[in-house]
Amino acid sequence: MMRMHIVSHSFFAYRMLRHHSSSRGSNFFNGFEFVEEPFKIMGRNEDKDCFEEEPATLREGGSDNAGHFGGRKYFIRSAKNDALKVLHVLKQDGPGFDTKEALRELGLRISGLLVREVLLGILRSTDRSSKSRCAKLGYKFFIWSGAHENYKHTANSYHLMMEIFADCDEFKAMWRLLDEMIEKGFPTTARTFNILICTCGEAGLAKRVVERFIKSKTFNFRPFKHSYNAILHCLVAPRQYRLIEWVYQQMLADSHSPDILTYNIVMVANYRLGKLDRFHRLLNEMDAQGFSPDFHTYNILLHVLGKGDKPLAALNLLNHMNEVGLAPSILHFTTLMDGLSRAGNMDACSYFFNEMIKKGCIPDVVCYTVMITGYIAAGELEKAKKLFNEMILKGQLPNVFTYNSMIRGFCMAGRFSEACSLFKEMEERGCNPNFIVYSTLVSNLRNAGKLAEAHEIIRHMVDQGQYAHLVSKFRSKRY
Repeated sequence: MMRMHIVSHSFFAYRMLRHHSSSRGSNFFNGFEFVEEPFKIMGRNEDKDCFEEEPATLREGGSDNAGHFGGRKYFIRSAKNDALKVLHVLKQDGPGFDTKEALRELGLRISGLLVREVLLGILRSTDRSSKSRCAKLGYKFFIWSGAHENYKHTANSYHLMMEIFADCDEFKAMWRLLDEMIEKGFPTTARTFNILICTCGEAGLAKRVVERFIKSKTFNFRPFKHSYNAILHCLVAPRQYRLIEWVYQQMLADSHSPDILTYNIVMVANYRLGKLDRFHRLLNEMDAQGFSPDFHTYNILLHVLGKGDKPLAALNLLNHMNEVGLAPSILHFTTLMDGLSRAGNMDACSYFFNEMIKKGCIPDVVCYTVMITGYIAAGELEKAKKLFNEMILKGQLPNVFTYNSMIRGFCMAGRFSEACSLFKEMEERGCNPNFIVYSTLVSNLRNAGKLAEAHEIIRHMVDQGQYAHLVSKFRSKRY
């Protein structure tokens, strides 16, 4: 026990990593989803979509809980139905049709929830062929609803309209709406920043956005310690790794001290950029500043060890986590197994999968999918199939990624009837195929010369009203 107090947590992890840091080169740039996703989840509740209005009857006589929840449920259902009526009117917009008059004749009560449902409906309907029209209709409704006497747009309404403009490539309109939002006294939040930064294809433009938010007095950066951490956190999702490093340097120049969140994000960025010496220096610096690794730090380190095919070092790190009172979670094991599977070590994956179960962690659909995908990549279809059947028996329903891996595995083995059968099964189970599943099946059928079967899958996709605008991609690919 005395030795554990002398050897710091970070230094222990650091020693694990030094054994393999020079052996992997540029192959570090795949499979980092399990490390980045927890950062994306953090702070999502900071700017929840919500409606600010309820009928007066719900604010009166709050003692009747059954009546309260029944009234609330009715209010939500009513707003959703009204939103459908509004969307139907907006679809008729065109020469000779008075859209504003038709909306007025609906006699609707404008509320935050109604506006939200309409704008979300427009956002969902945006595709390549209708971008300009969707932006126009969204803004027409935004102006019309905002002009009502007893309703004022919320920050959420502005954000949704900005997202519509962003999706429709109407960037100037998006920036004008941001200026209007600020002029009306709404604070800019992490969500505002995310909408803007995700539209910045050029690094120079992204840097100007960051500078604007650093200097902004209206930037509401809760629940973070300060605005720099909020910005660093937001830059993970759009993978602006070089910008993360730049913001970190600006933060230090502005005399802000990094905390554990700062170190975790900057380490992720440097790892993704292949700057492994810098990654290790940050880990040492974190230790020197007195910060112990947290949930996210250990997740990063396990990914590094997994990708580096260092199962023994990973086992030592997992044991160390238990010793310091931080029991590894399902995410830690899944992160490690994902890395090991990408390194091609399925024997180690199987070992940690069994160890995880022994320690009371129940595999979820993501964990099973990682193992199944690993076995498929290793050409071990029967082991993948066994796990696939096991997960269903244990009540874990496969998701679209699980099905895609199994379909790809059957296709690779030339077992096309089983692949097509599984494709039908996933639909029967209520799991809708995405474009990747369609593409996997079509490309493999074509490669095998089964053109009629491939065209049947494409026809089915179109008949289901799915991805019709992407059919041309099948024609443009050379199989």
